[in-house]
Amino acid sequence: MSLGFQVQCEWNENLERGHVMKLQDGDRLLTVQEAESLTGRKASTWRRDILERRIPVVRIGRRSVRIQLSTIQDMVKAGYRAAVTV
Repeated sequence: MSLGFQVQCEWNENLERGHVMKLQDGDRLLTVQEAESLTGRKASTWRRDILERRIPVVRIGRRSVRIQLSTIQDMVKAGYRAAVTV
């Protein structure tokens, strides 16, 4: 079931600035503090990555930003390395 949400994507290397992308069903929008709690990564690191446009964010108004949960999950999957057995 699609709810038909659309969000304004600030930036992504595969998208042009101002491109409208669909929010996946069940995908949550997290604050920087929630992203910090979920990952253990400092809020200042999240903010720096947002400022340097390393991750896509959803802008709500002029100052508020949210990070899609799926973006964080994709980052974790991309960084996963299997353990080496000796």
